[in-house]
Amino acid sequence: MLTEKKSRVQKSLELWKHAEDIIMDGTQLYSKMASVGVKGVSPVYFVKADGVYAWDYEGNRYIDYTMGLGPCFVGYNNPKVKKAIQDQLEIGTIFSLPNPLEIKAAETLIDIIPCAEMVRFMKSGSEATQAAVRIARAYTGRELIIKGHYHGWHEWCLADTTKNGGIPKAYKDTVFEVKYNDIDTVKTLFEQHKNKIACVIIEPMETELPKDNYLQKLRELTIQNGALLIYDEVVTGFRFALGGAQEYFGVIPDLAVFGKAMGGGLPLSAVVGKKEIMQKAKEKIFVSSTFGGEMLSLAAFLAVVDILKTEPVHERIFSIGNKLRDGFNALAKKHGSKIECIGLGPRLDFNYRNLKGQTDLHVKTLFMQEVVKRGIYFVWNMLPSYQLSDKDIDYTLKVFDEALRITTEAERKGNVSKLLEGEPPIKVI
Repeated sequence: MLTEKKSRVQKSLELWKHAEDIIMDGTQLYSKMASVGVKGVSPVYFVKADGVYAWDYEGNRYIDYTMGLGPCFVGYNNPKVKKAIQDQLEIGTIFSLPNPLEIKAAETLIDIIPCAEMVRFMKSGSEATQAAVRIARAYTGRELIIKGHYHGWHEWCLADTTKNGGIPKAYKDTVFEVKYNDIDTVKTLFEQHKNKIACVIIEPMETELPKDNYLQKLRELTIQNGALLIYDEVVTGFRFALGGAQEYFGVIPDLAVFGKAMGGGLPLSAVVGKKEIMQKAKEKIFVSSTFGGEMLSLAAFLAVVDILKTEPVHERIFSIGNKLRDGFNALAKKHGSKIECIGLGPRLDFNYRNLKGQTDLHVKTLFMQEVVKRGIYFVWNMLPSYQLSDKDIDYTLKVFDEALRITTEAERKGNVSKLLEGEPPIKVI
């Protein structure tokens, strides 16, 4: 529970209480709820951002490692992205007919994404994964789906979760969730549901590396069983390589979904894939969006691609992320902590374990509390921006050092819970 000591984000908490009265869930994205951080310590509202820094409602500044939950990996207020938006704003944002900018953006995707031969623009990652699955079902004439853990908020995504209110029970029988790298379960599902599985949709990588040719084996299994392989690259897209994780790992899917970083902070997503699949499916499905061709976002996307082509973005992101991961793990070893930083440079996460090696929510909370109090912000994955300076990285590691010292000492003294100044973060899904 919150302590009686006045919170450093007290004004924000009061505003949040009002927001919960008038906005369903208090905000538009579960991952932005006050309860996903250390409520009472973590910032609740950001009011401005620039580069890699964000300022909360009280005026505290943070180095932001979440970057808008992924979209702003070339930095907040990136000058090239901003100029592209401003220039397009003078021309227009949306018309009553298509604009040639849609063609230019589609050609750009086809040029840089290995699996892309045809494109459809949407606005959110959830919309795009929904469209991709509908295309797969229409193309194959099948209904069953094998999926990873999270791909958005539509029925097929959430039917088998605890957040399945309002979803007809029948949907649950059409979806099978598999853990990453569990190829044996995928094989079993294909055997049990022969000629009924439309697609396998997965993130090509979260923070666990593919093992024993996992992606290649998935590719082979889907081909053998007449199913489509769909990559959810909403997070990995443009972050791991210009052509996404499929370029980085060299295993090409039938369809792929991109979003988040695509618009440089503006809302844009896309389904891309083989022309034969999308041409056949389009006669059977209805996918339509008033704002799919909105031009500020398309202009921002083209600016993002230009940055990726002309600046050492990926080299820098891998370097930064790997330095943070390796530096953190060296510090954890120094302090005797069992907390571990995992993943590749562009996308990092933490295994929060206590000194006994067990997952521990209070240890996680104390560590996050001490980090955020010192001006480092992240909640779920760390998604470094290439605009982070060496000074930012050095300061972050210094904060990690101090937070690990405090957390480990508290564990040894058995007073972790007593040091908590806020409420433990919740798990959304």
